[in-house]
Amino acid sequence: MRGGYYFRILCTIVGDIVHQISAVNVDRQRVDLGGTLMSKKSTRVDLACQALRQAIIEQALPPGTKLPEDELGIRFGMSRTLVREVLAQMQSEGLVDAPPRRTATTAKPTLDQAREIFEIRKMLEREVVRLVIGRWRSQFGADLEGHVRAEEAARQAGDARVSIRLAGEFHTKLGEMAGNTLLRRYLGEVVSRCSLILALYGRPHSADCAVNEHREIVGALRAGDADAAIKIMDHHLGSVEQRALLDQGRGAGFDLGAVLSRYAGGLDGAGSTKVAKLPRPKAKKKG
Repeated sequence: MRGGYYFRILCTIVGDIVHQISAVNVDRQRVDLGGTLMSKKSTRVDLACQALRQAIIEQALPPGTKLPEDELGIRFGMSRTLVREVLAQMQSEGLVDAPPRRTATTAKPTLDQAREIFEIRKMLEREVVRLVIGRWRSQFGADLEGHVRAEEAARQAGDARVSIRLAGEFHTKLGEMAGNTLLRRYLGEVVSRCSLILALYGRPHSADCAVNEHREIVGALRAGDADAAIKIMDHHLGSVEQRALLDQGRGAGFDLGAVLSRYAGGLDGAGSTKVAKLPRPKAKKKG
């Protein structure tokens, strides 16, 4: 049964490669025919996806939260058609459940699904470590150490929301350094899903552990010691998984409109916090 799950993952990856290749001509036609209008529409959908993704990653929207199209449209200033595009993208990343003719909700994975997600994440992160060491340059070390300093500053400030985001971005930054676009994309999606799982089942984020272990990972990468880096990464992710899978769901009350308004602030160029961006899958060519 577990083998079938991994096979489906492999099929998805291969399918995405094929779709991305076959969609090149479609994209060129859209650029030629769609012009500025297509660009503006895509940008607004992308920004709304980024804002919603960040709200979920930072655990501002608990798992199972209803996401009415009208409410999203008001907060993000877009039509229901565009809202549905946003929800479809979030569903493809595993962050939203959007069944037909029912109100979408933030995803609420089962414990079995959560365990499978962590298994996949460990596999991906080990490969990322190997690739990063193979491509290592001094700038990587400077960038990662700067990121860890930002994590430390958030920890000292007691800003749990920023700490959660930065902890995940450390891993997606490593994915970017690996030099493989598909690996970066899948790692980004899995890291986001793990944040959702932590919000659903886990204990509060441990900024102390994250900062210390990330610093150790950077040291092993800088030394070019793949075995040590993988060992530290496995221990780090094992700690995150243990904290995540406690089966003690949380359901504190909150104001959906207020949360959406805070994260939608950047859609029209207003100042907003940085959002984690993942590459959007290319559209399938319609035949």
